This record gives sequence, structure tokens and C-alpha cells, in this order.
Amino acid sequence: MNLTLSQLTGPWLPAAIQFLRGFTPRETEPPVHAFAPTDIAQLQRLTAPDPQAALDDQTWRDLLLERYADSLSGQVGIFGRQALYRRLRGGVDDDEAARRRGRIERLLREPEQLEALHGTLRGLRHAEVEVAEVLFDPQWQAPPSPAWLARAWLLPVALLASLAAALWNPWAWIAFGTVMYWLVTLQMRYTDRVGAWSRTTHALKMLLRTVALLDGSGQPLAEDFAGQGVRAGQVGRSLARSLAAQAVPDAAAYGDWFALANVRHYFRTLHTVAREREFLRTCYWQCAELEADVALARHLRSMPSWCWAARAADGTLALEEGVHPLLAGGSPLSLALAGKGAFISGQNGVGKSTLLRMLGLNLVVARAFGFCYARTAVLPALPVVASMQNEDSLLDGHSLYIAELARARELLAASERRPVICLVDEVFRGTNHEESVAAAAAVLDELAARSTVVVSSHNLVLGPLLAHRLDAWRIVRADGEGLRIEPGVLGQTNGVALLAQCGFGREVQEKAARVAAWLARRRHGEVEPVLLAQED
Repeated sequence: MNLTLSQLTGPWLPAAIQFLRGFTPRETEPPVHAFAPTDIAQLQRLTAPDPQAALDDQTWRDLLLERYADSLSGQVGIFGRQALYRRLRGGVDDDEAARRRGRIERLLREPEQLEALHGTLRGLRHAEVEVAEVLFDPQWQAPPSPAWLARAWLLPVALLASLAAALWNPWAWIAFGTVMYWLVTLQMRYTDRVGAWSRTTHALKMLLRTVALLDGSGQPLAEDFAGQGVRAGQVGRSLARSLAAQAVPDAAAYGDWFALANVRHYFRTLHTVAREREFLRTCYWQCAELEADVALARHLRSMPSWCWAARAADGTLALEEGVHPLLAGGSPLSLALAGKGAFISGQNGVGKSTLLRMLGLNLVVARAFGFCYARTAVLPALPVVASMQNEDSLLDGHSLYIAELARARELLAASERRPVICLVDEVFRGTNHEESVAAAAAVLDELAARSTVVVSSHNLVLGPLLAHRLDAWRIVRADGEGLRIEPGVLGQTNGVALLAQCGFGREVQEKAARVAAWLARRRHGEVEPVLLAQED
């Protein structure tokens, strides 16, 4: 008689399998941890090879690079986010850029392996604190263990002895209370430090666990971890609590309160980290860089338009059909500069500021990651300095013009240290037209003599004034073709015409048109006073 497997095993086999699965550890989806910008910036602050070549804070804000970095970090832990930030802020040299390109191309060739590797790195996202300060700050060191710690085992012994003595002599309760007082006092003294350090050791254990998983996994780029898994496992176990504390949560709590187990573990692991700091740094770099490369490869797979950027000589750049990755449906724009900067003009709302941000982001991304969002690109690996969102300050007592002057001095100082690319939007808005043109022409002429300058402005007279330094380009709307950039300065503005589109009445628009016409005649030497009050 032939019996099937299901007839032999009966209904108990599926139930047994389900029961055994309850003892199998499962990989849970990591929680979303919110990190402060200062946490993400720690690695850059501590390990930047050339701080003067890094983007400054205002450029970071003006180019909306924090939003861009967040778009790369949707499923990236603190390690990879710090590595991405460090590259964006400081850039990489030619050799490093070529190496990174090879790694990312390898990941892009194997999409299934890329997703499997992303899954292996999932554990890094369980880290809820940053550890770069502990590993890379030269000032960090493990505090010495207090002298009493070697005799801390006497406290639980004395507690048990006094409790036993209290069964025969009520006066022994005094001794019991005294011992409990010291236990509680010591626990309260160290509870904050122990709690914060336990989160740090948890992050380090996630790091070491990932190294152990990658060693010998055969996944792309995992060969960097060869031979490190055993040591990673040993160090990880030395940072863990005892088996009893892990298996029985109540036992851990009793051990902490009555035997100071958590305080003793705190000092022991502090010295373990200090002793293994060099190995932990190596693990950190390998995991952080791998997680960053995986994030970039996954990001590029989702992007419809991107290319590898070639490195150009200083003072030249060519961007064909460049787009901004955060702007859906934007018109691709092309710009080429050779030896001179650019003066950008265009109608109100046509996208001059967006063009500067698109160009700036692509310059930064090409310098940091080696690719950009365009059809083709040849870009210099120079630091970018932006002046786009200057504001007055009530607390500091600075007007808008004073803030613009201060930023202009910073741009000039940056260009004195090294060649840079300066992106300037609406220079010197905070003063009258004549002085704005005069100051802008002088500052931009000095700045463009040292570095590549791309400036947008409604002061169209700056175009011919700076023609020896900046080529004139204008953004125009092409019927049915979106936007395009062409040589020349804008011929006709639309500020007055926009009054009607924005809800102002016909009378307001007509008055504005008459004043604009008078100003035009005045510029041509026809001084003819026009008073709006004459109509009243």
C-alpha cells in the first residue's frame, strides 16, 4: 500500500514546523530613527581631509542640499547617511571618484544582488545613535573605572547577609537599609550614562553583526570584509550583556538594581571599545561606505535621466539637458562655459533661481559622487559657493544690504584661497538701483577675475558692464518646447504685466506702465517729471 507523506505524518508536522519557527530569530523591519543634522554631520566634522574645500553652511542651505541628501537616505542607517553627507559636503578626488564609480557600476549590473545586499545591510538601520564621535574624536577616551568597582561584589553579599540576619535580629534591618541606600545611590548616579552608552554599544553591535554577515557571503563588494567576521563576532559578544541577562529580562533588572551589573558592564565595555577602537573604525568605514554606495546605486536605478560626469579643467563646464532631481517635470536646460562666467537674465518666474540651483546641485553631486542629472556633463571638481537667500536680521541689527555685503566678502575670501564656482542670485537687492548696479559691477568683476561666476539678475545693465568677464545668456519660453537658454540679454521685462495676472486692477497697472516709461526716458537723458498725483 502506497502512503503519501501527508498520510504518514498526519496533521502534526505543519504544527511542529510552526512551533519551531517561534524559536527562529526573525529580521524585523528597522524603525525610522530621526537624527539631528549635527549627528549626520559628525563624521564630516571629525574626518574632513580639507575643511576649507568643504561647502559652507549657507551654500548647503541655498542649494537645498539637505532635502537632496534626505532623498538619498530613505532606507539608509546613520552610518551610510554620514558617509553620503561627508562626500556631498567635501567631495572626493579623482582617484576616489574612479573607484566609487567602479563600485556603483558593479552594483548596477546586478540588480538582484543589489537588493539582497541592501537586505543584508538592514541591521545597520537599527542603530539609533551616531558613533562617529566615539570612534573618530581624538579627544574621546574611556574614563577610568572607579576604585570601588573592584569591591562592588561586596554590596549584594552584604545585602543578602543583612537580610538573613534580620530574620533573627530586627536591628539588622538598619544594615539592610544602609546597603540598599548605597545601591540605589550608585544606580541613580550612573543611570543616565549607562542608558546613553547602552545605545552606543547597541549601534556598535549592529555594525559588528553586519561585518560578520558580509564576511564570506559572496555578495557584491563583500570581499572587503574577508577574514573579519570571526573577530567581529568576538568583539560583538564582548559588548553584549551576559546570557542570563539576555535570556531572562527580569534577571537583568534584578542584577542591575541589586548587583550593579549594568554599571560594571558599562565600565567593562568602555574599555573594550577603547581597546578595539582601531578595528571598530575599520568596520565603520567599510559598512558606511558600502551602505552609501548601495543607496546611490538604488537611487540611480530609479532616476530617468543621469550620466557619469567627466572632470573638466577649471573655468570650463558643459551641461547638456541638465535637470534637478527634486523638481518633477522641469525643462532640461543646457549651458556651456569656456574661460568666462555667465550673466543669466530672464522674465520674472521663468526659472533663473531654479537654473542656479540645478547647476549648483549637479556640480556638487558630480564632485561628490561622479554622476549628475543630465544627458552629458563635463564639470570641474571645484567647491561651490552660493549667495541666493540672504536675509536681514532683527536680532543682529543687520539690514538686507549689510547681509548681502557680508556674504559678498565671504565669496571674495573663498576665491582668494582657491578657485571656486560662485553662484549668485539677484545680487545686492537691499539698496537703490544705481548703487546696487555700481556695487554689483565692482564686486562681480573682482570675483570673476579669480573664479567662475554664474549670476542671475534683473539689473540688465550688468550684462554689458560685465561682458569682458561674463557671457550673457537668457532663459526664454519656447512655444511648445518648455524653456531654453540662448545667448544674449533679456530684451523685455514683464514685471508690470504681472500686476494684472496677480490680481491688481487696470488702474494700478496703467500707472506702473507710465512710471516705467518715464524711467526709460530718464535713462536716455529725457528728464521729464511725472506725478501720479496729477490724476487726482
